[in-house]
Amino acid sequence: MSDAVSLHESIAGAFASQGDWERAYQHLRAALELSRACPPVIPEQLRREVDRLRRERAQAREESLRDALTAVYNRRYLDRKLADLPAPFAVALVDIDLFKNVNDNFGHFTGDQVLRRVAALLGEGLPPQGFCARYGGEEFVLVLPAVAAGDAILLAEQVRTKVAEHPWPELCPGLAVTVSVGLACGAGGGTWAQVLDADRLLYAAKRAGRNRVAYRDSEDGYVIQYRP
Repeated sequence: MSDAVSLHESIAGAFASQGDWERAYQHLRAALELSRACPPVIPEQLRREVDRLRRERAQAREESLRDALTAVYNRRYLDRKLADLPAPFAVALVDIDLFKNVNDNFGHFTGDQVLRRVAALLGEGLPPQGFCARYGGEEFVLVLPAVAAGDAILLAEQVRTKVAEHPWPELCPGLAVTVSVGLACGAGGGTWAQVLDADRLLYAAKRAGRNRVAYRDSEDGYVIQYRP
């Protein structure tokens, strides 16, 4: 009985973390009713219920780590992974250029579609253990474990090209979308230092004209922006 009660409470916590108060309340209420159950639940019934609740808890936890709009990982997942990620790794911070103009000129519904499509494009062809997370608004993070600097630069440029060359007018006539990328490569040590460096490089790419990749030269520390 206690297993089922604790599982309901755990699922309620996962839903509450997503702001889904109705489903959280339902599970808390179920936990309360189980704790008061008399006569006790038949063991076989309880076993099936516990198995079902374990599956639901796993799903609720996965949902709590996903961005509701784009289905990529969210900031909560990013925080957890960066805290434990072994060095070395590369971090690419990707921002949709002039996204406000997309919302203003084509509407928020189209803006949401653009966010979903960009997220899908960013998630294609990532290396093993690499992942994409929504950093906030129109910004995404690509985390690339055990990727050499040259390969990370190539991947970042492929991301930029893929978005720029996507057939956006098929989504909405007149629509064009590009991204700017700040790429930080280094040991990292599982800290946010590389994310902050990638953020600085992202704004360097923006200042250089957008639709560019910016990264640091490992030899002299200069910021490089390019657009073939």
